[in-house]
Amino acid sequence: MQNDHWLPLPDPRQRAAPIKGRGTATRLAHRFALTEKALEDDGWPDDEAASGPSHVSTEVTPERARSILARNDSPDIPFTWSLNPYRGCEHGCIYCYARPTHSYLNLSPGVDFETRLVAKVNAAELLAAELQRPSHTCSPINIGSATDAWQPVEREWRLTRGLLEVLDACRHPFTAVTKSAGIERDIDLLARAAERRQAYVMVSLTTLDGELCRK
Repeated sequence: MQNDHWLPLPDPRQRAAPIKGRGTATRLAHRFALTEKALEDDGWPDDEAASGPSHVSTEVTPERARSILARNDSPDIPFTWSLNPYRGCEHGCIYCYARPTHSYLNLSPGVDFETRLVAKVNAAELLAAELQRPSHTCSPINIGSATDAWQPVEREWRLTRGLLEVLDACRHPFTAVTKSAGIERDIDLLARAAERRQAYVMVSLTTLDGELCRK
């Protein structure tokens, strides 16, 4: 993917200035970048540079992926298979461990991770093919290990819905983790899998309310 329309790098003096609706305002160079740009203070006032962008729209690029299942053999992770219908995540949690994966797209783990997304448009097709392979070992597939599968763009792209339909047709067990109420849209498929004891859903709640946290 060509990185042809970067936003200006934030002035270090204004690094903490937020962008409305985004988890970070920074666009740090990714791990594979050959060069890095930085603004220098020349002593002259520059109101436009200091204020930074007030809004950054989300862009979604369609991708025909070559595979959809990722195998894990780490003893510290409680699942063998995982799948992610998107690259990047519009939720933009600043603490997300998946941010550095955007480096493989030549994009920043900062605001790019939450604003320049990739949609794997053939995800359901790939999953159906991979589950039919004689070599496939049936084990619960984790949905959303590196992106929230029910992030806002899912309302339009419906890739996660397509994956759940494949899993339902194949009677294949799965787990899912999300912080989005959008998962309620798919309660019909989740309920059918739950009746077969083939679904395990985890929902995280982020709040600054201490009493709610304790509950």
